[in-house]
Amino acid sequence: MDAHQKQSLPAVTLAAIGVVYGDIGTSPLYTFKECFSPHVGLAPSQAVIFGFLSLITWALIIVVSIKYLAFVLRADNRGEGGILTLMSLAGRNTYAGMTTALLVLGLIGGGFFYGEVVITPAMSVLSALEGLSVATPILTPYILPAAIIVLTALFMIQKHGTGSMGKMFGPIMLIWFVSLGTLGAISIFKNPQVLAALHPHWAIQFFIDHKMVAFFSLGSVVLSITGVEALYADMGHFGKFPIQLAWFTVALPALLLNYYGQGALLLSDPQAIANPFFMLAPEWLVFPMVILSTMATVIASQAVISGVFSLTRQAVRLGYLPGMTIKHTSEVEAGQIYIPFINWMLFIAVLIVVLAFRESSNLAAAYGIAVTGTMVITTILVCTVARYNWDWPRRLVKIILIGLLLIDVPLFLANVVKFFAGGWLPVMLGAMMFIVMATWKWERFLLLRQLSRMSMPLESFVAMVEKENPLKVPGTAIYLSRTQQGIPHALLHNLNHNHVLHERIVLMTFRTQDVPYVDPDQHIQIDMLSPNVWRISATYGFHETPDVYEVFRRCAMKGMAFNLNTTSFFLSRETLLPSHRSILARIRASLFIWLSKNSLRTNDFIHVPADRVVEMGVQVEV
Repeated sequence: MDAHQKQSLPAVTLAAIGVVYGDIGTSPLYTFKECFSPHVGLAPSQAVIFGFLSLITWALIIVVSIKYLAFVLRADNRGEGGILTLMSLAGRNTYAGMTTALLVLGLIGGGFFYGEVVITPAMSVLSALEGLSVATPILTPYILPAAIIVLTALFMIQKHGTGSMGKMFGPIMLIWFVSLGTLGAISIFKNPQVLAALHPHWAIQFFIDHKMVAFFSLGSVVLSITGVEALYADMGHFGKFPIQLAWFTVALPALLLNYYGQGALLLSDPQAIANPFFMLAPEWLVFPMVILSTMATVIASQAVISGVFSLTRQAVRLGYLPGMTIKHTSEVEAGQIYIPFINWMLFIAVLIVVLAFRESSNLAAAYGIAVTGTMVITTILVCTVARYNWDWPRRLVKIILIGLLLIDVPLFLANVVKFFAGGWLPVMLGAMMFIVMATWKWERFLLLRQLSRMSMPLESFVAMVEKENPLKVPGTAIYLSRTQQGIPHALLHNLNHNHVLHERIVLMTFRTQDVPYVDPDQHIQIDMLSPNVWRISATYGFHETPDVYEVFRRCAMKGMAFNLNTTSFFLSRETLLPSHRSILARIRASLFIWLSKNSLRTNDFIHVPADRVVEMGVQVEV
């Protein structure tokens, strides 16, 4: 929070325009066109155009402006947001059974986010480049190759970080929103009667006239609010007020002007439904708009890629995903990170999606289930936070919950019918990520419990060392331990096999608290268990990366110095074996074993020099 408070409000607001509203800001490229797609089957008559415009207007006002900006943004964990943060907040003051249910919901929401991230870059970039066919049909065959080139370049530059590009995001998106508003305003000026659609009467009449068709058409309307989760996920980078200011002064007016401009165009020329966004622009401006929209969609894609990097780091640090290489691409901004494995898995998935669906209209069928599913989960979790964390009256929370679900659930159900038309894709991806996160968390808990049973109690070991006084060798031995309850197996193996101990033994435990950052003064706690045995607890937030050199520096500040040349790190290397459990449990254990084999080792995670590490093996059944 301090970082953005030191900057001027206009600078932070401009940055928020570039990052937070990249996804939702590119929705006009495809939303209105999809409202009149063949699978909806509605002709662009005045009543239908007004109905869709009214639905889009009130979706932006109720879902984005009221639900997220006024309500959900209140639920922050020391300034940080996101679905996993909300899950953690919701489970703090609830009973065990309810906490477990909220945990499952949060992980499902996290899984949906991964599914959405695969579709967003493909959908956005394809829809932008499809403007080439409006400029000249000769370029139509080149849209797909161009999209692949743009997406490949996008994922290749991730390793260099987004610091330099990030400075351009805000100004480019500001130009984008000004262009949206200007083109829309010119079209509205030519046909001002379209402004009558602001009245919610048209949305109600639309449902009365078309009934089930109107209900299922919500699956297209919801495209106007895709990317709404970014408002909450990016709160820690910009703060609440700049995000709210950017929405009400720039993003919302520009979006409404553009949607109403497209509606005004269709009133006078129904044939423009082929691509109303690009047909808003005069012929000489189509090519520049294709270039600008491609840049805007790349920025939108960059925002969700950065979001999935942040979500992955948070999941790793909180124990929902195995350790993996996380590289910092900025010495100043802690939030700018690059995760190679996630980046290239995401690239492969996006590439497959582009080649399989080929057109943005085909992808629109896959878009929506993940977004609306996450919206339903967010409503349940944030109302739980309001009841149990903020102590809001039960009746008020019930009214809010029912009111929001009356909007979210129909949107979700309208998208469920898209399942066999492509909606299976984000659901499948989300299910895969949910299974991975739930398996890793549960099986890791079982492993730690098993290791705790197999280990010697700390008090018994200290008493034994003082009584038997085994042979001691010079130097310091640091034993990395997952828990503080028992003795690490590496220490017992070293004593049993070598019959010696170092003159100074340190049991070091790294813990992650359910907060983004921990006060630097509280990072390190040192306890002397005996004259020769010490315990160091290193505590970090989920946005911080532990580092053994930083631990040594803080220990020195507290009077405990280390010489790396005379210090050895001992790790327990578990060989995991599947136990005789049920078939489902064995499958889950096999997945956990595979994930463990491919996860980042503890010494690499905390940057321990490889030549100072000794590994001691132990077999454990899981």
